[in-house]
Amino acid sequence: MGDGRIEVVSIVDRVYESVRSRILDGTLERGARLRQEALAAELGVSRTPLREALRRLASEGLVELEPNRGARIPDLSHADMVIAYEARLALEPGAARLAAANPDPVALERMRTAIARHRRAATQHALFDANRAFHLALVDAARNEHLSRLAANLWAAGIGAVILAVQDETPAEITADADAHERIAAAVAAGDGDRAERLVREHVGGALATFRSTA
Repeated sequence: MGDGRIEVVSIVDRVYESVRSRILDGTLERGARLRQEALAAELGVSRTPLREALRRLASEGLVELEPNRGARIPDLSHADMVIAYEARLALEPGAARLAAANPDPVALERMRTAIARHRRAATQHALFDANRAFHLALVDAARNEHLSRLAANLWAAGIGAVILAVQDETPAEITADADAHERIAAAVAAGDGDRAERLVREHVGGALATFRSTA
């Protein structure tokens, strides 16, 4: 006999994935207000699972819930993006050095799995997910919960999704990014903190410079 509670959760999961995908691929534009009744009808669900999915998306920073006004997609300005990328540039190189001081096999495996996903990504959505997974695993490898929370907050703001959309990377550029991730993971695994820190600084700094050039 089926479990109704599990079925409800599966509906929420499907709604969450559908709305999240539309946000990341630009179907739901930044700054747009979500018409929940129309969206629920389009997805073929009631508003209850949609509201739960929106709460999950809000916890990731992909949706803003406004009292008495409903939900909207955050509209990040170019200046917002630059500031957030500067924060990543301050945080991630140091985290890489800490990670190399005591390599964590579980975090390293997460990094390698993310690299493999990055190489076979066929959509911007998949590319964002793999890129985010690698960088969060890198910071988690430092085994510092404060750094991990900061990194998750930065990535939850949709920074990765926006920068990837702006760059519209070619297959060669996607491969180059995956290669950079591979070198970073190797430096962490080897316990080479100097190299790990330098590689991350070059990698994130290069992405920031590319984004600044799109202004």
